[in-house]
Amino acid sequence: MSETSTALTLTTGARPCVCLQGAWTLAHYAQLARTVARPTASVVCLDASGLTALDTAGAALLVKLLGTDTLCRILPDASGLSAERRALLLAVANAMAGRESPPPAASRWTDGLARLGKFMLNGWRQWVLLLGFMGLTLSTLAASIARPRSWRLTALVAQMHQCGLNAVPIVALLTFLVGAVVAFLGATVLANFGATIYTVDLVAYSFLREFGVLLTAILLAGRTASAFTAQLGSMKVNEELDALRTQGLDPIELLVLPRLLALTLTLPLLTFIAMLSGMVGGALVSLLSLDIALAQYLAIVQQVPVRHFLVGMGKAPLFALLIALIGCLEGFKVSGSAQSVGEHTTSSVVQSIFGVILLDAIAALFLMEMDW
Repeated sequence: MSETSTALTLTTGARPCVCLQGAWTLAHYAQLARTVARPTASVVCLDASGLTALDTAGAALLVKLLGTDTLCRILPDASGLSAERRALLLAVANAMAGRESPPPAASRWTDGLARLGKFMLNGWRQWVLLLGFMGLTLSTLAASIARPRSWRLTALVAQMHQCGLNAVPIVALLTFLVGAVVAFLGATVLANFGATIYTVDLVAYSFLREFGVLLTAILLAGRTASAFTAQLGSMKVNEELDALRTQGLDPIELLVLPRLLALTLTLPLLTFIAMLSGMVGGALVSLLSLDIALAQYLAIVQQVPVRHFLVGMGKAPLFALLIALIGCLEGFKVSGSAQSVGEHTTSSVVQSIFGVILLDAIAALFLMEMDW
């Protein structure tokens, strides 16, 4: 048998036996992988008298063909196998134990059900973690109220500037454009019924109750929650949070409370600006396209009950609390890599937007049932 002639044969009979021939080495690995087939019968013995050379590549291929359990069972009684090659096969088999590819899934239905269950379990854990973080933050806030020296006024003002003042242009521009679009679409539909004048009520009601606070919260969820997560996540990657704890400082009190209070104070103000900007956009469309004078527009807006304004403003602190908590929590969950910072930043934006819309839907159903 030549050095390049490599093969694995199976002799059948009372005791099916595998016969190895040639060189089972890395140089002949491609040839072995193409020509050697997995034995279909149950193998009970191994004959290596025709084996001329063996290395880890050949041993790994043999383990893959026969299986770890089968090879370990027949290896002690193998014939024509030196002690060194027997030890090599045994070491490779032990190293590859458990690495066989798992069996295919039973069905796509069960696989999808398993993924759904995993998704629901992760969602429940995230909800419990968010509630725990909320309790920790609120308890820290309650404890710091009695200690004026622990108030971080400079950090609070800086966060209010970043979260509130810097967000005014984008909030005002977006709500102005949305107000103009709502007025235009409303007028297009209402014109078929000769009720174009009710476009003013449509814009006023929608922005006072829903659009003003919802658009503002969604903008801040994408702008501010991501900033909170990236800032705290970068501090955790750089071990700055550990340094604060080493100095006896509480990261919740030092980093979370200023951001939470700043967002809680600025989101209602931004919501008020959004309401005004949306109604200004509706007024511009009414003036230019519907021939509704500005004085008439303002007179109709003044007739809207004030409770709709209070409903919209009342949602703002709740949305601010949710956005700040999710953004800070995802920042604390970052592990020590830049990829983790990006993943949790994306997660905080998605969770914040989803939470804001879900909370707004629940509030709308509740207020509708209460006839508010």
